[in-house]
Amino acid sequence: MRADRLLSLLLLLQNRGRMSAPEIAAELEVSVRTVYRDVEALGTSGIPVYADRGPRGGFALVDGYRTRLTGLSGTEAHALFLAGTPAAAEDLGLGAVLATAQLKLRAALPAALAERTRAVAERFHLDAPAWFREADEVPHLAAVAGAVWDQRVVRVHYRRWRGEVRRELCPLGVVLKGGLWYLVAQAESAAGNTERAQRPVRTYRVSRFLEVEVTEELFERPAGFDLAASWEESSRRLEGAVRQGIARVRLSPRARALLPMKFGAAGTRALEGAGPPDTQGWVEADLEVEASTIAVGDLLSLGAEAEVLGPAEIRQALAREVAALATLYPDSL
Repeated sequence: MRADRLLSLLLLLQNRGRMSAPEIAAELEVSVRTVYRDVEALGTSGIPVYADRGPRGGFALVDGYRTRLTGLSGTEAHALFLAGTPAAAEDLGLGAVLATAQLKLRAALPAALAERTRAVAERFHLDAPAWFREADEVPHLAAVAGAVWDQRVVRVHYRRWRGEVRRELCPLGVVLKGGLWYLVAQAESAAGNTERAQRPVRTYRVSRFLEVEVTEELFERPAGFDLAASWEESSRRLEGAVRQGIARVRLSPRARALLPMKFGAAGTRALEGAGPPDTQGWVEADLEVEASTIAVGDLLSLGAEAEVLGPAEIRQALAREVAALATLYPDSL
């Protein structure tokens, strides 16, 4: 591990120029004392590194010195594919590996291109998690990801809304969606399929794994399996299952502005099919909604900016909810 750290230190100085000991310590996630020891080790091994004293001092390489020790390890090469999502790399236990891989890659580039990669990093940033939601705790993510890579069978204890289950899974891939991690895997049924090749592909939220045991048993991936295509199909099925009905709604101009934010793609589709506005700017539209109990809460978020015209079940449920709310605030009417 120390050899890797010394190489990372050398590449940091090569790519960034003069750096202070605290800056290096922060980058390498070590103590300042360790930085001083590592700099001394570099000098002893013949690397022309020197120290500038003073408030603007730091460590630097002699002008013109460049190392060519930039070959990527297998793990570093894999980690580069997560370069756009550093938080995801951290979740997978590859944060330090990714940082080293990026340093090596930049060191191997001509000076002009290396500077351009730095400029891109300074100007573009991808933040995958959704707003206003705490990220899931995923203590078993690294184990699951390792099983995906090594094609090892896992036995899991999983919490779902109907209760807890234990399953044997053949993990095929992990997906990061809106800041949440999911495992795509072939799963045995409750009866316990024996033919793994015939097992259905299911999706599991990684944060709901209570226990994960990675076995020594290997499995064969299904021929022609495409993770991206499988995820897209699964997403369509989920959306179809969730969007169980259509509500006819009358929307004010403000509600029309809020609809895409509150209902996502379903809100956008409703506006695209809306009728012409009346004299007050209100329009009628058909909005895809979830089950009645959930739809009522979602539609209440639009307040008095929307009126549900049908179906009668949702309109009546909304009326009951509004009446119940009114009883909580009798002095405010």
